[in-house]
This record gives sequence, C-alpha cells and structure tokens, in this order.
Amino acid sequence: MSSRGLEAPKDWQPRTVLGKLVLEGRITSLSEIFESGWRIKEPEIVKYLLPDIRQEVLGIRIVQRQAESGEVTRFSAVVAVGSPGWFGLGHAKAYQIRDGIEKATNVALLNLIPVHLGCGSWECRCGQPHSIPYKLVGRSGSVRVRIIPGPRGLGLVAGELVKRLLSLAGIQDAWTQTFGETSSLLSTAQAVYNAFYSMHRMVDMRRFEG
Repeated sequence: MSSRGLEAPKDWQPRTVLGKLVLEGRITSLSEIFESGWRIKEPEIVKYLLPDIRQEVLGIRIVQRQAESGEVTRFSAVVAVGSPGWFGLGHAKAYQIRDGIEKATNVALLNLIPVHLGCGSWECRCGQPHSIPYKLVGRSGSVRVRIIPGPRGLGLVAGELVKRLLSLAGIQDAWTQTFGETSSLLSTAQAVYNAFYSMHRMVDMRRFEG
C-alpha cells in the first residue's frame, strides 16, 4: 500500500501539559520534546509539529475468536509513520478495518522516535544525511535485521517491506540483511523499529554522559 500524508489536527483541544505548551507555541519542535525528556501522550502533538509526516499501512489481517455468542471477527492492522529523521510503528485491533488503521496509526505516532541520518559509509564520506552514521542491528522474535550505511547513489538494497520502512524514515542509501522468519510482517517491522530505537538510546546515553 502506498503512503499518504496525515492531516494536521483542526480544533485540537490538548489534554496534557505538553499538548498545551505545543499549541501555545512554547514548544516548537519534536527535537525539543525529546531533548527535554517529555513523553508524548497525544498523537495530535506529532501531527501538529510534523505536518509532512506520512502514514503507510503495512498489513491488515482478520483475527477470529470463539465467544459464547458465536465467532467474533476483528481486524489487526500494522501501520508505520515517518518523515525524514523520524519513524514510528503501531499495531492495533478493531472490529472495523478503518478503526483498526486509525488506532494503529495513533499508536505509531505515540511510538515515534528520532532516526539519526548521516553518511557512515567508508566508500562515500560526503557528510550528507542520506544514510545512517553506523551499522544498526534490530531484533524481534526470531527476526534479526542488520542495516549498513551505503554510499550515495546506492539506493536501498533490501526486501520490499524493509525498503518501504527505511524510505519512510528518510534513508536513501543502505545495505540490509535479514535473518529468521522474515515472512512475519510484524516481527520484521518491529526489528527495523528496534534497530532505530537502539540508535536513539545510544545517542541519549552519550548526551547524558556528556
């Protein structure tokens, strides 16, 4: 499925202190939120500060269970959101497809993390933010994903799902390797998210130590 933009909230009434600070213009960027250690609890905050963020529905499947009243059917949706330098992943279930996608999108917005772009390839060293600064590894279940910085012009050497996720985060050039049960869409997407999260955590630790 192709990605699409998310509309900025209209008539948004913040429910949290952070939301009020954003709406009042006292906080003007997501970077400021992460550097200050705030936790985002309203998806509208991300839409407001990152109007170019895009949503991609990665997959929808039917989930059925037996209840006393009969068979109950729900839809499970996996959604990724991103913008150059940002990425989020969400998974949710609902009785309607549209509701499942909306819930998963909101979860992805709340899970948004920064993706530090750079030029970590020894073949390039152009200094432009077209790849990642160093090799990343992410795991989820039996799936392991390795993302390696690539030189400018290489493109994304990856399977279709991983390529869509990296592109959504603003990565243009990279080699990737995947291991394990990569047919599991959720585990593969989660492994990519965990790779980005490991980089985010490392940068936070360096900032704290500094």
